[in-house]
Amino acid sequence: MEDKNNSTQEMQKDWSKMTKEELKAEFQKCKRDKAYFISTYVKVEHQLLGLVPFELFDFQRRIIDNLDKNRFNLLRKFRQAGCTTIACAYALHILVFERNKTIAILSIGDTESTEVLTRIKIMYDELPVFLKPAIKKGGDNKHTLELTTGCKVKARPAKKTSGRSLSSYLLIIDEAAFVENIGDIWAAVYPIVSTGGRVFMLSTVNGMGNFFHTMYEEARKNNNNFNVIDIDWQEHPQYKYDARYEWLYKLLRERDSTYDVNHFEEATRKNIGIKRWKQEFEKEFLGTGDTYIDGETLTLLNDNTSKEYTTKYNNRLRVWQEPEPYHQYVIGADTALGRERDYSAFIILNVYNGQQVAEFYSNKTSIDDFSKILAEEGQRYNTALIVPERNTIGNNLIEYLVKKQQYENVWMDKYGKFGFQTTSQTKEQLFAKMEEFIRSKKILVNSERLVKELLTFVIDENGRVKADSGQHDDLIMSLALCIYGLTEMLTNTPGVVSKLGTDGLYDPLPMFKGNNTDLKKYFGGKTYEEIKWIYGK
Repeated sequence: MEDKNNSTQEMQKDWSKMTKEELKAEFQKCKRDKAYFISTYVKVEHQLLGLVPFELFDFQRRIIDNLDKNRFNLLRKFRQAGCTTIACAYALHILVFERNKTIAILSIGDTESTEVLTRIKIMYDELPVFLKPAIKKGGDNKHTLELTTGCKVKARPAKKTSGRSLSSYLLIIDEAAFVENIGDIWAAVYPIVSTGGRVFMLSTVNGMGNFFHTMYEEARKNNNNFNVIDIDWQEHPQYKYDARYEWLYKLLRERDSTYDVNHFEEATRKNIGIKRWKQEFEKEFLGTGDTYIDGETLTLLNDNTSKEYTTKYNNRLRVWQEPEPYHQYVIGADTALGRERDYSAFIILNVYNGQQVAEFYSNKTSIDDFSKILAEEGQRYNTALIVPERNTIGNNLIEYLVKKQQYENVWMDKYGKFGFQTTSQTKEQLFAKMEEFIRSKKILVNSERLVKELLTFVIDENGRVKADSGQHDDLIMSLALCIYGLTEMLTNTPGVVSKLGTDGLYDPLPMFKGNNTDLKKYFGGKTYEEIKWIYGK
C-alpha cells in the first residue's frame, strides 16, 4: 500500500506532462467524480505529517456520496474524523467546476469561520494550474473567496441574525450542536434553501435537548427532510487497525514513536473517561450534568455488560441466565401505562450471587399484560420476591398481581401494604443504596440498556437526582427496587449475610453460616465439604 500512496503523490506532479487533450479529459473526470478529484489533487494539513495528499478513507467517500445524492444531510461525527475537511474539499469542487454558485459556511465563532476558509484557500493554492480558476476577489479576505467561475464561498461566525445573510446554493453548518441561536438561524435560512438549496449540517454531539439532537432524532424518525449520515470511529484507520494502511502507520510512527493504533481505544478511554469517550467517539447523546454513578464505576459497568442473552415476549424480555434450582431471586418492577411514553420494566437478580439474570423493557405493554408476564417469570424464577413500586399506576399493577394473577410473593411493608411506597425521600434512600451496591461491586449488571440509563442519570444544578431531559430511568428504578428487596432478604433470612469477594471485578458471593442442614437447604442437598470453596478454602 506504500506504492499506492507514492503513486497518488506522483499523479499530482505528472499533470505537467499531459497533452492538451489529456488535460481536458482529466478536467472532465475531476468534474464528474468528486472523490477522484479530492484524492488525486487536493492537499490537506495533517497534524503530524504536514501538507499531504488527501487520502480518502472509505467512510469519507461515503459522506461525499451522501452529499451528492441528498439535498439535506445531517452528519453525527466522532472527534477528529476529518469531516470539516471533507466539507471544505466538497466546497472547493463546487468553486472550481460550477458556475455562479454561492457556498455559505457557518461556524461557532469568528476564529473557527476564519480557520475553515483558510483550509479551503490552502487546498486551492495547492491545485495544479489546469484545475485552478483565478481569484476574482477575496484572496486576502478572511471571510470570503470568489473565483472567476462566479462561485464564491462566505465563511461567517454564528449570530442570531446570520440566517438572513446566508443566501446560498450550499449551506454548511459546522459543529451545529455548539452553535448558539441555531434554532433562530435555521428558521431564518430555511425559506432561502428550501427551494433548490442544499444543506450539510455536521457536528460532534453536545448533550441532549438542543437543536442538533432534536433534528437528528426527528430525521431518524423521518419527521424532517434530513438524510442522516452516521460514521463510527472504528472506520478511521488511524484509530482502528486496517492492513491497507500500513504505509500510514509507518509514517505516523516516524513522526511520533509513541503512536500505536492497536491501543487507541484503551489509551483514550483511560485519559478522557468513559462519559467523554461515549460522547466524543461513540457519539452518544448524554446529559451535561454530573452522573450519579462515578465515572470509574460506569467504565467497569460498561466493560462488563453481556450480549449473550436470549429473548422472549417479542424481544421485550432479555434473559442472561435461566433459573437455578434452590436459588432465590428478587424482581424490582417499575410500571408505565403502556402508551409509548415511559417504559414498564422489571429486573431479576439472583440473590445467591447478585447477578442480573433477566430484564423486561417495553413502552407498549398494558398493565394487565405486564402483570401476567411478571407473574409468569416470577414463578419460573422459583417464586421470586416481586417488589413493585406503589404509586398511582403501581397500585393497578399490584391489584392485578395479587388478585388476578394470584401471585403469592409480593413485597409487603411493615404496615401490611403490598409494594414499596415511593416519595422524594424514599427515592433518595433507594438510589443511595443502589449506588453503594454498584460501587462496591455487590451486583453484576449485564444490561447495556441499564448502563445507558445510568450514563444519563445525573445530579442537576439544584442537587436533584434524575434522568436527564428526554431520557428514561425506568430500569434504574427497577434495579433500585431490586436491591431494596435483595437487602431485605439478606437481612431477614436467618444465617445469610452478604460478602464481597476479592477475586476479579465482580465476585459478590453471599455467605451462609450455620450447620450442614442450613447449607443443604440453600445448596440443593450439598454438604459443607462440597461448597466450602465459597469460603475461599
